[in-house]
Parts: sequence; structure tokens; C-alpha cells
Amino acid sequence: MADTTEEAPRTSYDLVLFGATGFTGSLVAEYLAAHAPAAVRWALAGRSTARLMAVRDRLAASRPELKTLPLIIADAGDPESLRALAGQTRVVISTVGPYLHHGEALVAACADAGCDYVDLTGEPEFVDAMYLKYHARAVETGARLVHCCGFDSIPTDLGVLYTMRELGPQTGPVRVSGFIRAKGTFSGGTLASAMLAMSRAKTMARTAKARRAAEPETPGRRFGVLAGPPRHDNTAHAWILPLPVIDNQVALRSAAALPEYGPDFRYGHFAAVRRLPVALAGLAGIAGLAVAAQVRPLRQAVGRTVKPGEGPDERRRAASWFTLRLRAEAGGRTLITEVSGGDPGYGETAKMLAESALCLAFDELPATAGQLTTAAAMGDALIARLTRAGITFRTLSGPPTRSPGPVARR
Repeated sequence: MADTTEEAPRTSYDLVLFGATGFTGSLVAEYLAAHAPAAVRWALAGRSTARLMAVRDRLAASRPELKTLPLIIADAGDPESLRALAGQTRVVISTVGPYLHHGEALVAACADAGCDYVDLTGEPEFVDAMYLKYHARAVETGARLVHCCGFDSIPTDLGVLYTMRELGPQTGPVRVSGFIRAKGTFSGGTLASAMLAMSRAKTMARTAKARRAAEPETPGRRFGVLAGPPRHDNTAHAWILPLPVIDNQVALRSAAALPEYGPDFRYGHFAAVRRLPVALAGLAGIAGLAVAAQVRPLRQAVGRTVKPGEGPDERRRAASWFTLRLRAEAGGRTLITEVSGGDPGYGETAKMLAESALCLAFDELPATAGQLTTAAAMGDALIARLTRAGITFRTLSGPPTRSPGPVARR
């Protein structure tokens, strides 16, 4: 559905970008400046007027009409300012992490205000805690709280949805494996979030258990994670290593929300590495970070290597890319699909987050509320948006059972 600019009652803006002065936030601002329809009402938000003005000046250098782009002063530590922010917009975009430290007050404000919310978190504990605290309130107010709207975990969530659309509705077991290959670098904020999550393994497990107890049951349906030891895989054409990341939980939550995934669905997320020594080195590196995360001085030392607010320059981002190959096995058939794009951590993440917000604000979507995945909240509409924006969804082998509808295969 094309963008529109119909006024929503009680709001001044369609979108507000919170955290616009950070590294990723500034990339999201640049994407909106270049791609949001001219009539969209949007604003930048953060705690520093001077820094917000600097971001606006950079945007206005190429888009002079943005020199009067509204600025909103709000602080993650000031709940009243966040309530005021949520009360004047249809959708809030948050790039302020680590979300465990800085994210809860904004989620609470959006849930109370009935305001839609998107973020970039890949922190399982944060997502589970927000479900326990604010899902029910968001259902009451009609707010849609959609986490993981970047590289964590849109390629996986929408890639699996695209694959299931190609397979058609299922009545038996479905097994989907996702093999991710990527070239890219990370920012200080990403590193800080990862180290924080690894330092809180026991708390994360307790929160996940509490969520499982609170979620409604799905009688007659089963969901699980595919794992197994590192091994060579012919579909990935690489050595694969199971990744214990939030993509697994996101895919399974979409499966629980969407009946066409069938009664018995499993998903596994794997790193795909062409050479075994590189794969083993990667395992050793992850293990080293996990050990360092448990010891505060080591955690702080790792954090100083790349400070929050810093990230790769434009040249390095331009040379980055990702490919997620998905193998689905169901009803005696095997279907292989692929999602691919450019710089996974920043360029494409900014695109995914911005298009998610635009999709919530303007597209015709299912009537949903509460904490949702991207597949459950936006589904085909977001796949179509991202396809138009240059991210590729395609079928590599196995004839689809239906035409892809609004999704353009490239």
C-alpha cells in the first residue's frame, strides 16, 4: 500500500526517532531524510539540543526543507519526558541501547499511550521482560511493540515467513534451517549490548522461564529449536555452527502466532563459514568474550576497544554484505530460499528499522496489539517494502505452491 499522510487524532507526528544523535540513530535519520515521503510528519528526539541540531544541520545540507525538522528533548532516564514523547506521535523508533539499561521507560510510555514502537534490540532478556511487564497493557491500549527490527532479526523472521508463503499452509512437521554468512563490522553499542547479555546468563534464563509460564498455550502445536554439533552442510556449502541468538526465539514466536506454519515447527539459526579453521577461531572468540563478560574489569576492557557511539566508516560499510540461506523441509519436499543485502549491521539495519516504522504508520496491516514479531505485525507488507528498498527475497530451488503475491522475487 502506498504511503499516505492522513492525520491521526491527538498526535503531532507520524514518526519520532529517539536516539537520533547516536551512530545508528544518525543512519536511520539519514535514511528517513532520503526516503520518507515529503509529507510525512517526523521529528528527531534525544537529550542534547546541540547534538540534535548538528544532526538536523547534516540532513539539511542535502535536503534544505529539513532545516526546520522538529526536535524533541527527551531522556531515557526521565520517564515524564518519554510519556510526553509517546503522547504526540503514532510510532516511536528507538535506537538507544543497551536496551536493558536504557529501554524500559520508553516501552512503558508507548504501551500506556497506545503508541506503536520499534527498536533494534537483540537482547533476549529485555524482550522477555518487556513482554512480562507491558504486553497486557499494550493489548489494552492497542499499542504494537515490535522489537528486533534490524539485522536482529528481520532477515530471519521475514525470511522464514517468505519461505512458508512459498511452501503454502502446512498440516505436518516443518523444519527450517537458516545459514547466515556476512561481512561487516560492529559499533560500540552493539558490543556493549552483547557483553551485557552474556554477563547476565542466569537472569536471562529466569526471565525466559517466567515468560514461557505467562504465555498462552497453543494446544495441539509444538515449536522447538534445531541445533546439533558443528558440521559441514551441503545447502550452506560451508561449515555450520549453531548460533544461540534471539533469531531462534523470534522465528518460533512468529510460528506460534501464524497458524500457516503448521502444528509442528522447528527453526535453527547457524553461522556458515567456508573454512573449518575460521569456524573454530570464531568459536574460540565467542567463548573468550563470554568469559570476559563474567569479569567486570575484563568486560570494561573489552568495552574500551570500541566505545558506544562509534562504528565503521562509510567505506567499510559499503564493502559489507549478508546472505541468509534457508532450507525448509516439509511434506517430503525441500525448498531453499535466500535473503540478502548490503551492510548488515548499519546500512541495512537502518533501512529495516525505518521501513518498519513507516509500515506501522501507513500500511494496511492485520489488527494486532501487544508485543509482536515483525512477521506477525507487518508480514507481507514489510517484505514488499524491503524488496522495493533493495533487500532481496528469492527462491533458489523447489517450486513454490503459489505465486509470491505482493513479494517481488529478484
